[in-house]
Amino acid sequence: MDRLISEGRAEKYSSDEFDEDFIKDLQKDLNILLEVKDLWKNVNRDPKIIAFKEKLASQEPIQDGKSIIFTESKETAEYLMENLQDIFPNQIMYFSGGVSNKEAKGAAFSTIPAGKEVVLMDVEGSGLIHRMWFTLSDRSPKMLRSIVLRMYWDHAETPAVEVPFGDFFGAILGEMTIFESALFSNPEGRSFNSVVPMPFRTHARITFTNESDEELKALFYDINYSLTENSVKALYFHAAWRRERWTKLEEDFIILPQIAGRGRFLGAHVGVIGHPDNLGWWGEGEVKIYLDGDDTLPTLVGTGTEDYVGTAYGQGEFSNQYQGSLLIDTANQYFSFYRHHVPDPIYFHKDIRVTIQQIGGAMQEYVKEMLEKGVEIKPVSVHNDDSFTKLLESDPPKMPGDTDVPYGWTNYYRRDDVSAVALFYLDGTENGLPRIAPLAERTIAIGERHEGK
Repeated sequence: MDRLISEGRAEKYSSDEFDEDFIKDLQKDLNILLEVKDLWKNVNRDPKIIAFKEKLASQEPIQDGKSIIFTESKETAEYLMENLQDIFPNQIMYFSGGVSNKEAKGAAFSTIPAGKEVVLMDVEGSGLIHRMWFTLSDRSPKMLRSIVLRMYWDHAETPAVEVPFGDFFGAILGEMTIFESALFSNPEGRSFNSVVPMPFRTHARITFTNESDEELKALFYDINYSLTENSVKALYFHAAWRRERWTKLEEDFIILPQIAGRGRFLGAHVGVIGHPDNLGWWGEGEVKIYLDGDDTLPTLVGTGTEDYVGTAYGQGEFSNQYQGSLLIDTANQYFSFYRHHVPDPIYFHKDIRVTIQQIGGAMQEYVKEMLEKGVEIKPVSVHNDDSFTKLLESDPPKMPGDTDVPYGWTNYYRRDDVSAVALFYLDGTENGLPRIAPLAERTIAIGERHEGK
């Protein structure tokens, strides 16, 4: 109104400039409007929407094709969306342009208080999520481990996806780095992108929970999806995270606990924090994938951790479309890697379980030093240019330093802090896995990596 007055398109008067009779007429009009408002409370029938629905349902061009309805009012659009669902179930798309600050980027982000859960997406119908993009004002390791991302499909009671925000998007251990894979990317080290296809049949709900004790000043995001019919064979996307602060000696870390059903293992994001007593290299363990009734022996067995991510004889920092090693900090013993089984799909028909051995390696003198100090390790093999000695096939097992054990690189069982996000598709909306660990268990030692690695 002030703008119209300043432009000369409206005039402003004070109340004492009105005639007394005119004021009485205005009061009479107000009383009529208040009476109508009171009568309207008892009306639960809208003749206009009834007539509009009858016209939409009866006209052939609208039945056979598509119709676009424009309105200047966001409230009217929401009202139409709500009232047309009964005659056009799961067939309506609703879009409203940003109206805050006169459409000038007035609501581009949200502030998320400590402990607050917000709903990012709540959509009825059958559809497919194509892409997600996020950025946050606080991208510290602690915050990225404190935020929990959850996704529910088709009104399920428990989430199909329940993961720390950072680890899911490739900021493993909460550590941001520039990378690009076929499924996730972080172009300049400041954002989170996913193009993992995520189908749903009747409903999709995504939530974002700030479980930290700090307010998140700004959350920016968009989620791109289409409402479309899905094949009856379409699988639901799932992701689960677990951590062992220190693994148990001679026991594989479980990347994906056993789940039942039909589906596809899509890959994993794995983080390792080395035990301070260990010397040498951490990544000699084999990834094992148990399929469809496998018990003690898996269907798929790798040859070593660096081999699993496509490299060899050590592991530096790199990112490829289907495999990558995003953090190699030997000074602080922080490591992370990923593998996406896109060109090499791993299907299961009854059940699946995925593990990784806890085996590292070092030259023999370092292994002897750890043994002398009482570090909890167990040598398993010795390798040099001339021979490969299997220490565990003797009874009792041979040890480095025995007269018949040559000098060389020695692999050994060890204990480390290991965490992982497992990515998979399943024929059901719920996976039966344990819920995500509490905040304190997720964040211990996170963000404690010293600079100058």
